[in-house]
Order: sequence, then C-alpha cells, then structure tokens
Amino acid sequence: MAEEREEGKVEEEMEGVASIALLPCGSISGHFIQLPNSTCFGLHGIELECERECSRGEDYRLIKLTITDFNTKKDRVTVVECKGHDAARFSSIDHAHGWDKDITGMVEKNDGKKRILVSFECQTLKADKAAEDHIRQFMPKLAGLEDAVVNIGKMTISGLDFGAEEVETN
Repeated sequence: MAEEREEGKVEEEMEGVASIALLPCGSISGHFIQLPNSTCFGLHGIELECERECSRGEDYRLIKLTITDFNTKKDRVTVVECKGHDAARFSSIDHAHGWDKDITGMVEKNDGKKRILVSFECQTLKADKAAEDHIRQFMPKLAGLEDAVVNIGKMTISGLDFGAEEVETN
C-alpha cells in the first residue's frame, strides 16, 4: 500500500505481523515480519520515564522503539505511545509535551527527515507456559525470563527508510 506525501513522493506503508515480548522490566523485544515477502525486522523498546505528572493513567507510557533491518544491520528510532498494561496497543503520537527535547525531537516532524509511523494491535496474548514456549522457539536469546508476556498481531510501519543515510547538521 502506498500513500502520497506532501512533496509528491510515494511512501510505502509496510504491513505485516509482529511478535512482541513484554519483559518484566517494562521493555519490549520482538520482530516484525513484513508480508507478503516475509522481510524480518527487529524491534526493541525501552520505556521512557515521565518527567512530569502523567494524567493519562497508569497504563499509558511512551516507548523509545528501535527498528533494526537485519539485512543492513541499520537501526531507526521513533517514539510510540503504549496503551494497556500488557503493551497490547501502541501507535505513533503527534506531540510529547513535557518530555525532554531529544524525545520531542523524535516525535515532531523534522524538515527533510521522514517521520516513522507505527501502529500495532494485539490479536493474540500469550502468558505463562504459552509465552515461555513462544519465546524459546522464536526469541531464544530471551529464554528463561519469568513473567514475560507475548503479544502477536497486525503492525503497520511507514516512513522507514534504511537506504538513506541520515545526515547530521551542526
């Protein structure tokens, strides 16, 4: 699926399935498989500490999400909002008022840089033995962690470009 960008360029939206383990420490780890060509990307996220009072509830948090292209070994980072205690839903956000400037910089649109948009909706939640078995089979480096849950569901990602090198401006 493609979507028209403001500059007239066509941007591809990747659709597929994600398998995401919510670890006891609050971070997430998993993979996204783009369909139909089965391209696999790594996902790793850490919860960002809220510096001000968060009035959206205790099940709301921001996650700094790193997406890794296994073929090129390149990473891209974005910030998503996570809703639900089990990380069952997360999506891109439009603003992050009250957070550090480096976080708001990843959220707000920067001229010349593509903004990565992510959406995930859990369809299957695995816990206890089912989660342990899934992690052992598909995420062996995480095997042995207690109290991890696994979310499996549809994910879409747009604005992800590993071919273009990011240029730092001083």
